[in-house]
Amino acid sequence: MKIHYYLGWFNNLFPENLGRVLQEDITDRKSLAMISSNPSIYEDDGATERLWLDHANIMFDEYHLINYRVQKEDAQTIIQNASVIFLLGGNALEQNGFLVEYELSDSVKKSNAIVMGASAGAINMSAKWLCSKKFGFNVEESSVYNGIGLDNFSVLSHFDLENNIEMVQSELSPLSEEIDIYVSNKDCAVRVKEDKIDVLGDVFLISNSKIQKLDETL
Repeated sequence: MKIHYYLGWFNNLFPENLGRVLQEDITDRKSLAMISSNPSIYEDDGATERLWLDHANIMFDEYHLINYRVQKEDAQTIIQNASVIFLLGGNALEQNGFLVEYELSDSVKKSNAIVMGASAGAINMSAKWLCSKKFGFNVEESSVYNGIGLDNFSVLSHFDLENNIEMVQSELSPLSEEIDIYVSNKDCAVRVKEDKIDVLGDVFLISNSKIQKLDETL
């Protein structure tokens, strides 16, 4: 069963309702594979995301962090054997390049594991996403990047939408003519289970240049 979680960022751990749903979904807890968004930085990488899961009482027999310390072939094996794959938050551009370099996207798509992503990780789970200076990326020109493409939509996660809603709508309008875009701030989640989409927190949908706030269903 296809289950994907596109998360924002949680400063105060997972809320109780999200933790409960995750506990119900994550029944196989043999192996957690975490894909770094800062693959050259090894210290404490993934510690926050792991704390979220620990606090929700979701523990695994094995934990694997995929970064440059892991050989490319070993990374593929870790992904293939994972119960849950977690794309970590941090630097979306670095993570995108790492996914390409290590050829991980196809392995993630073919996996039967539950796939989660926080902030940058959620963005890179998208089919495609807009890298814009207005969204805080260190670039001069906006460009569209291909993500893993687990679902046929785009995500802008962990962005201060409430204070920038008109700018976000304007900036994402061209891409929204091509693909639906889910936009959220921190403490939010979009869950895809089979073909059903549920949301937690303040999540907006931009489609064909129109924006609407979605009702919370988790």
